[in-house]
Amino acid sequence: MIIHASPLPDVDIPPVTITAHVLRRATELADHVAIRDTSGSSLYTYAELSAAIYSLAGGLAARGITPGKVVGLMAPNVPEYAIVFHGVAVAGAAVTTINPTYGSEEVNHQLIDAGASVLFTVPMFVETAQAAIKGTDVTEIVVIGDAVPGTTAMASIFGDPIEQVPVDLASHTVVLPYSSGTTGLPKGVMLSHRNLVANIEQCQHAIRYQDNEVALAALPFFHIYGMQVLMNGLICNGVTTVTMPRFDMVEALQAVSKLGITRFYAVPPIVLGLANAPIVDEYDTSSVRQVFSGAAPLGAELAAKASERLGCEVVQGFGMTELSPVSHCTVEGDYRPGTSGVTISNTESRIVDPDTGEDQGVGERGELWVRGPQVMLGYLNNPTATAETVDDDGWLHTGDIAIIDEHAHMTIVDRMKELIKFKGFQVAPAELEALLITHPKVADVAVIGVPDDEAGELPKAFVTTPPDVEVTLEELQALVSEHLVSYKQIKQLEVIDAIPKSASGKILRKDLRNR
Repeated sequence: MIIHASPLPDVDIPPVTITAHVLRRATELADHVAIRDTSGSSLYTYAELSAAIYSLAGGLAARGITPGKVVGLMAPNVPEYAIVFHGVAVAGAAVTTINPTYGSEEVNHQLIDAGASVLFTVPMFVETAQAAIKGTDVTEIVVIGDAVPGTTAMASIFGDPIEQVPVDLASHTVVLPYSSGTTGLPKGVMLSHRNLVANIEQCQHAIRYQDNEVALAALPFFHIYGMQVLMNGLICNGVTTVTMPRFDMVEALQAVSKLGITRFYAVPPIVLGLANAPIVDEYDTSSVRQVFSGAAPLGAELAAKASERLGCEVVQGFGMTELSPVSHCTVEGDYRPGTSGVTISNTESRIVDPDTGEDQGVGERGELWVRGPQVMLGYLNNPTATAETVDDDGWLHTGDIAIIDEHAHMTIVDRMKELIKFKGFQVAPAELEALLITHPKVADVAVIGVPDDEAGELPKAFVTTPPDVEVTLEELQALVSEHLVSYKQIKQLEVIDAIPKSASGKILRKDLRNR
């Protein structure tokens, strides 16, 4: 066995809850702004944030939100997101974070699968929430803002503050984000307090925050990257977190200029805009110390172009929802073009030949396996998928083909997994195929990702049709629009004679890619 150990020092993982860890500096930084929106209309100091969290926890506990319960949270990035997330955690329950741009069918599936009994949302998404809770265990919709008939205003729930409800740090699920993993439909990823606390600490030797830093938090908090690296990681490290409900280049640049943003967290399409958009030159971006990209591979040329234009480091890391999420990260001052950095503290990596199962040495290709305290507890109610992803020795099989070079830097070079990465979001081919096959003009279908400079990958459908029947891309896109969120939309269509399959009936996606 060849284990590529982290070149970074090990860290101590404190035996505390995620909320206690995130608020560890709340007394010291009581009057410092912890989280705010770009306009400043919603703003919480560390003292105010802490008080709100423990007060909401008391109100939730009084309403029966206790260990074993699950609360859905479907909202864009607003400062109150952190209050709900941690209020639920203090009450001893679990949060399942939901993409607010999902359609009601997708939300309904997640609420049922997670077993949620309460759903928090914002006024904009109340209609979706009301449609989505039908047939679920959800008995109450709580609105962050003004309530409408049939819903409850979040402001009315705050109660007498309570202390943290006791939980087992290593085994208690505190958050249930949904991920397609390496294949299949979205699954609930069970992450513990220890998973989340560990991963924040594991990054300390790679992401070195200084005093009085300000970070832009435009990447969604429902996604593990935004939830952990931004919301929890930033507040934990004393960084003022500036939320944006959705990324807008002009609003982001205004925030950089007016608020002195020092950390700009991004995904490759945003980096592309920073490198090429003419409007960037109209704003003062000199405060930015680092642009950090994740969720999908960032090309070396694009990173270099953005770095030269902004006059700061543009680096990247690697992670998965199942890894809480970071396993590899670029250490400040040690960027190597095209790589995702080094294995982080308290983490081991292996590069394993997927055909022979043999470990590969420096500079050799193979599937990236990761082991460390950030590895998930498993997939909710899905022991089979869990066993396929995490082996008996604790190694998580990422489904990505990688190389670790002589400098201990890891580079993703290919993928085994079927998952499509569109602008950093996961698109499961199986989910699209199950929907597209219901179209009367489709006899058989397979979906793959095809490379795209801006999006990373685009979903492309290969279909066969019944005799003498023609189908258009627009017809299939109309079907997808009715049922799925916009980023899962197929972008290309090719009609072929037959979908290539193995003897066992499995789609041979490699053959489709080779076309």
